[in-house]
Amino acid sequence: MKAVAYRTAGSIDREDSLQDITLDIPTAEGRDLLVKINAVSVNPVDTKLRLGVAPEGADWRVLGFDAAGVVEAVGSEVQNFKPGDAVFYAGSIARPGTNSEYHLVDERIVGRKPASLSDAEAAALPLTAITAWEMLFDRLNVKRATAQGGSIILVIGGAGGVGSITIQLLRALTNLTVIATASRVETQEWVLECGAHHVINHRESLAPQVEALGLGAPGFVFSITQTEQHFADIVELIAPQGRFGLIDDAEVLNAMPLKRKAVSLHWELMFTRSLFGTPDMAEQGKLLEEVAALVDAGRIRSTATEVAGKIDAATLRAVHGRIESGSARGKIVLEGF
Repeated sequence: MKAVAYRTAGSIDREDSLQDITLDIPTAEGRDLLVKINAVSVNPVDTKLRLGVAPEGADWRVLGFDAAGVVEAVGSEVQNFKPGDAVFYAGSIARPGTNSEYHLVDERIVGRKPASLSDAEAAALPLTAITAWEMLFDRLNVKRATAQGGSIILVIGGAGGVGSITIQLLRALTNLTVIATASRVETQEWVLECGAHHVINHRESLAPQVEALGLGAPGFVFSITQTEQHFADIVELIAPQGRFGLIDDAEVLNAMPLKRKAVSLHWELMFTRSLFGTPDMAEQGKLLEEVAALVDAGRIRSTATEVAGKIDAATLRAVHGRIESGSARGKIVLEGF
């Protein structure tokens, strides 16, 4: 089968940073599905792994997490899927990725593809939707109001893949007032399209902009990107006894400034359940089914903004470069081999 992989971690500008290769088609066993991949999307985690993580115990590492496709075969212990089922999912960071014609994935982290979406549109959703859902409803518990500012949330980095779906889920499933950050005209327009009530500029100090809105201090803050840069503002603007969550890889984060306001700190990684095989691992499959239902009911939409081309090394190198530049809006997807 065709696949895209790398042997040596490093910069995307090298010709061998991602390469077209041929691998054997794997066999589905246990609770695994063998999925024929129709479309994938690219996430920042792909670029981080390619840049700094060498393959372990193998000549090649295949990246890619988001995927939409059709079940080709099932393992002997599979309970919920059969060959021919259209599915979407985000895979596991501990296994080979979805940038291949066929892919193995545990059925517990798989959902049925929204019927109203194409494969490319569906492939944009899983990783970001799981990340947003787990942060909002499992970590920050936004449906339980904080004592102050419990009706307001600030989303820092609203225009990317996670931000785009976070805003939509908030509007579909809560009554919170959503403040989102974006720095360019096109990204500001995008977050408003996704449903943000207010937009502020993350290239300027956040605390004065939030205060100027006249809404009061938000009880919830979800920081998606550049948390270290914004941390002092977050400490200043969040309400006492608020809840603060982040997903990016801050090299140093001194939580002590949060103590005075008794702010709780929540870190989200959507791979944790599959990485550790947690007892609630199947919750990811369930939430993807709920996301699909919301899509098919017209309550949320795909965050795909561009189909960049076929799933091959040249196209993936170009998309990795765009993700690393920080200029992407929504999700970039690739379709077919």
